[in-house]
Amino acid sequence: MQRPFAQVDVFTTGPGLGNPLAVVLDASGLSAREMQRFARWTNLSETTFVLPPDDPAADYAVRIFTPQGEVPFAGHPTLGTCHAWLEAGGRPRDETTVVQSCASGLIPVRRAGDGTLAFAEPPLLRSGPVEEALIERIAASIGLERHDIADAQWADNGPGWVAVLLQSAEAVLSVRPGAVFCDLGLLGLYPAGSPAALEVRAMWPQDGSVVEDPVTGSLNASAAGWLVRSGRLTPPYVATQGAAIGRAGRVEVTQDADGTIWTGGRSITVVTGTVDL
Repeated sequence: MQRPFAQVDVFTTGPGLGNPLAVVLDASGLSAREMQRFARWTNLSETTFVLPPDDPAADYAVRIFTPQGEVPFAGHPTLGTCHAWLEAGGRPRDETTVVQSCASGLIPVRRAGDGTLAFAEPPLLRSGPVEEALIERIAASIGLERHDIADAQWADNGPGWVAVLLQSAEAVLSVRPGAVFCDLGLLGLYPAGSPAALEVRAMWPQDGSVVEDPVTGSLNASAAGWLVRSGRLTPPYVATQGAAIGRAGRVEVTQDADGTIWTGGRSITVVTGTVDL
């Protein structure tokens, strides 16, 4: 069956500089096995499948698959799917906010006038300080000493992120990861007055090697919650990610008066057409 399809570059500053996402815009009738098989074939970090919503408060539902399995939530798939759905003619109930339903629940996606989309910070599945033994093991896995790590925090909002704050953005860019064994987010602050406030890298083990993500919405969202509430950063701010692997991702973090943190960026549609599924 021919189904509408888009490939979107998310958190990007230009085509090919962000994080690509495959979006099947009508996944009605597909089984989880069929979705997984296609996600494995695309071989992107995530592939999403749009479905009619079960929850009357949602504008659409989405299932999110990596090549290895389904995940309850991920950031760049949330924004990229919303972008593709809107471009394909999707009409939200509210002109300013789209509501996505996924395994993590209802995720509001805010529409800005400049084309930026931003999602509200999802709830954490695990938070709090990281055990000292794990911090020491993480340091060794990325070729650092324990004193190179300024702080670490569980930041699990679907992907099981351990957020690790290094001494600077330069230190983050200098890391050459070795035997990474967990979903690891590296964070480093830029000096005051720099174009960006934060440098981010995200990596995880896969098939005996290390995968580094170009730009990671879920990690940026949970890291923002930690760094803002601990007083290290004040929104609005810009985080950059991807330079270590030849990308130029840009993430924009804002905060409402009620404390809600929003993680946003621009998406560009690179490929449109149909896919036979």
